[in-house]
Amino acid sequence: MEALPTAARAEVPGTPLGLYVHVPFCIRRCGYCAFVTYAEGETGDADAHRRWADAAVQEVALADRVLGADRPALTSVYFGGGTPTSVDPDLLGRVLAEVRRRFDVGPATEVTVEANPDGLRPGRLERLRELGATRVSFGLQSASTRVLELLDRTHPPERAVAAVAGARAAGFDQVSLDLIHGTPGETAGEWAATVALALSSGVDHLSAYALAVEPGTKLAARVRRGELPAPVADDAADRYEVLDRACRDAGLDWYELSNWAARPAARCRHNLLYWRNQNWWGVGPGAHSHVGPVRWWNPAGLAAWWDPLAVGRSPVEGSEVLDAAERRTERIMLGLRLAEGLAVSGDLDPDGIAALVDDGLVDIAGATTGEDQDRLVLTDRGRLLADLVARRLL
Repeated sequence: MEALPTAARAEVPGTPLGLYVHVPFCIRRCGYCAFVTYAEGETGDADAHRRWADAAVQEVALADRVLGADRPALTSVYFGGGTPTSVDPDLLGRVLAEVRRRFDVGPATEVTVEANPDGLRPGRLERLRELGATRVSFGLQSASTRVLELLDRTHPPERAVAAVAGARAAGFDQVSLDLIHGTPGETAGEWAATVALALSSGVDHLSAYALAVEPGTKLAARVRRGELPAPVADDAADRYEVLDRACRDAGLDWYELSNWAARPAARCRHNLLYWRNQNWWGVGPGAHSHVGPVRWWNPAGLAAWWDPLAVGRSPVEGSEVLDAAERRTERIMLGLRLAEGLAVSGDLDPDGIAALVDDGLVDIAGATTGEDQDRLVLTDRGRLLADLVARRLL
């Protein structure tokens, strides 16, 4: 993106802003993963990690120029992937140093690094903390060795617990685990064991997602061939309820449909940017960006991404500008996911809202301090039927 349209430019100063930095490298690609990733040896470039860092620094400079000096301080910087910890932490630190040089990054700015429990070399977590990371998120996915093998994960379950302890020892106050439920053939007992192990680790944040069989993945091919059963929607609802009850008992409250935190400070501030429909710039191959009504995305190929940046040009592959109706749809679908609820505005049908309340799918919460709007909040039943609620509001 070489320049923002006027409508998007006007929304920059007053809207919270974050940076997402995509690190596309992995030791091994998981069979269910549809993200832009390159497994070890796939890039054909022995210097790919350094070239990635060079280009990321250049894209941070581009973001600085395009967003302008009147932008707000950064709410968050999120290194996702891929596996960011498969890259030398000093390369991540180089990118973060450029972010700090060009953007307002203060003590309140959240800096997250995603990590796999295995492959963490000694001292790596401590180095990330020294470089300024404040939060780490590990991919546990399951406590079942059988399920992990099916997902092509390479760590034993207990390694994730050890990684959490290592992050605490390294000085991270915010530590999260990611879980996946609905893997083909997963039993209720395996899921209960996964939830118990995750909560026993002492993390202050959990994310849990139903497995999606994405086209083009190894997992999708196995399901298509009949080697594995397709995930069952009713099982996903049962798994969700098991997790939610266990989190409540352990003192973690939901703040977004797929996320639970022990306290407000443990909530992922970067993910909240997404659900609150705020602004972020995505750095890296395949990264997506969102500023006001404008959406744009980078190419997935490394060369297609870093070659334009090397000569000072934007690497954007495509973009779109949402109209008012599309922005309304986006606001409703995202806002409903939050425990804080969706602000009741004039473009929502009062009769439709009343019907949702009568059906036990939403409650109406009073306006909070500093607001003049009531909010629609999903009930426990409504959380299981969030897509239905959104369709009725739309």
